Amino acid sequence: MTRTVPTPSTPTRSVPQHPARRPARRLLSGIAGAAALALVAAGCSGGAEEGAADDNAVQGCNDINAEYPSGPVELIVPWAAGGGTDGVGRLIGEQLSTQMDTNINVVNRTGGSGVVGHQAMVDAAPDGQTIGLVTVEIGMMHHQGLTDISGEDLTAISQMNEDGAGITVAADAEWETAEELLTYIEEHPGEVTASGTGQGGIWHLALLGMLLDNDLPVDAVNFVPSEGAAPALQELVAGGIDMTTNALGESKTMLDSDRAKALGVMGTERDPAFPDVETLQEQTGSDYSMTVWRGIAGPKDMDATVVEELECHLGLIAESDSFNDFMTDSGLGVKYANAEDFQALMAEDDAKKGEVMKEAGLAK
Repeated sequence: MTRTVPTPSTPTRSVPQHPARRPARRLLSGIAGAAALALVAAGCSGGAEEGAADDNAVQGCNDINAEYPSGPVELIVPWAAGGGTDGVGRLIGEQLSTQMDTNINVVNRTGGSGVVGHQAMVDAAPDGQTIGLVTVEIGMMHHQGLTDISGEDLTAISQMNEDGAGITVAADAEWETAEELLTYIEEHPGEVTASGTGQGGIWHLALLGMLLDNDLPVDAVNFVPSEGAAPALQELVAGGIDMTTNALGESKTMLDSDRAKALGVMGTERDPAFPDVETLQEQTGSDYSMTVWRGIAGPKDMDATVVEELECHLGLIAESDSFNDFMTDSGLGVKYANAEDFQALMAEDDAKKGEVMKEAGLAK
């Protein structure tokens, strides 16, 4: 199997290419909205607490719509309390509460593999009093036949996070790069066993997409479902499986203790927390990527000034030391995108993941 690294002029794609298929558009980079950037650039001289946004910048956000909010705001988290998504949601809620000077009530609405919470966001009144922490599953659930809703039924406000799928193996594994591992899989189909999530979960999808992108059958690697990254990594170091495809941040403990090593990351760029781990594009010439992300959204048809005010506040939060420190300590990447770019990301990601799911036989 021959792979060459492309020159800078080579077109970028995010899904496997086939002659009969048009390539997906390139994933938009996350950039802060102009209003938020201008306010952040105003400096930190307004008497704000250490690590928090400047008071003048916060007031500038609040002045966008003087009548909003009209009372406590509910922030829906579609996953259980205590997990990474819940932690991100609660921190955002705390900072929004301080900046907007109102109660932000974080409510966990679980069930249906994320369907219940996301449906609650869609069904809320479009007045901004109910928003939610939308996750990557919004672009997967309807392909799986779990629901009819998608990102088109939401108003995007701000992306706050992105993490690429990592390729992690045991410290004593024979492979040193993703290229070597892929070559081995090609030459020894069915011998490598992987895990990292449940059947059909995001990290399983990452593995299948990588195989398809390298013209390998989806059964070239055996996949063992797990309850998440932690038990899969324990199985990895115990020798029960050969690789995991979860986010590198989830593997941090094993990597730091030299019980595992990272061969690559399926991100659009290197993970800042693991700067020495190359992307697949750097190693193989493939620009295939598979990422998870989180962001704030609300129901469809929200007032534009309410969206702008929330977007402004979230831009300040994304720049804050407290948010960045929390995300770093949690092994999560910070990636901010404004409302327009986040809406585009949800649509593009839906198409990309849907295509991989159909090819892999996971779509219904």
